[in-house]
Amino acid sequence: MKQSFSGIQFDRDHLWHPYTALPANVPVYPVVGAEGCRIELADGRQLIDGMASWWSVIHGYRHPVLVQTLQEQAAQLSHVMFGGLTHQPAVDLAQQLVEITPEELECVFLSDSGSVSVEVAIKMALQYQRAAGFPHRTRLATIRNGYHGDTFAAMSVCDPVTGMHQMFQGFLPAQHFADAPRIRFGETWCDADLLSLRAVLERHQQEIAALILEPVVQGAGGMRFYHPEFVKGARALCDRFGILLIADEIATGFGRSGELFACNHAGVTPDILCLGKALTGGMMTLAATLTSRHIASTISTSEAGVFMHGPTFMANPLACAVASASIRLLLEQDWRGN
Repeated sequence: MKQSFSGIQFDRDHLWHPYTALPANVPVYPVVGAEGCRIELADGRQLIDGMASWWSVIHGYRHPVLVQTLQEQAAQLSHVMFGGLTHQPAVDLAQQLVEITPEELECVFLSDSGSVSVEVAIKMALQYQRAAGFPHRTRLATIRNGYHGDTFAAMSVCDPVTGMHQMFQGFLPAQHFADAPRIRFGETWCDADLLSLRAVLERHQQEIAALILEPVVQGAGGMRFYHPEFVKGARALCDRFGILLIADEIATGFGRSGELFACNHAGVTPDILCLGKALTGGMMTLAATLTSRHIASTISTSEAGVFMHGPTFMANPLACAVASASIRLLLEQDWRGN
């Protein structure tokens, strides 16, 4: 039985939607059901959800395997804190992620959302550089037209013009921006496309902890598909200057670019990998940040002795179980052909 909806006026007066005012200054459309690629509105209309709920619902809505997984897990263990405790869904998911991502990425931090995954990655980079003897490396480098989330560290590496830098100027940390790649996917590559990035990293190498970018596809920045050689060149520059490479694959991961992960187009392994959105097939909010054993060990043997982050709902069993089921579903089908 589908839910009814009678709260449109209350919604307009009291509920904030993404990037809107209160009272609402744009219309919202009540959804009472969703299945496959369609959502059903309260007035009976059915719409094809070409956005897939911000690129997350990779198997369609109400997939029976994911629904069953969620129900079964809820009947056993819906949540327990991850501090000092563990559970099978978290272990199963971490094993899957280690298996399907590049070999060097062995260590998994599970968090709540994509923005938090980026915050975690930035913290990892800063703690690593400090532990490695470079405490002055406290800035990030990135490329223009990027989007990495709405929390503060993530906002600071979003595009400085189309992002929210002006609104929060004076509070956001100042980062270093290189020109966005100009050569598109499939076009003839030229090394000159890396000149701006090379100049930024060379000029500021003593203060940059990491370079963060969305490999191959800049999503919210305009669905810009750029040449994989740019990612390969960025990897080489990071190695040259002792800078970590963070790949934000929150939007591109799990087959969205035609490879399981967009870094695969370039044959590149990042030092830190951010995942989210499609991780659970759009059923639950969950994210992951993966890194190498070397980076994890360096952080863990530093003066702090621990990695400084720990969300309340970290590794939620419901989300972990659904994510594991979603990954199995993806790998069992001809996802690239589909």
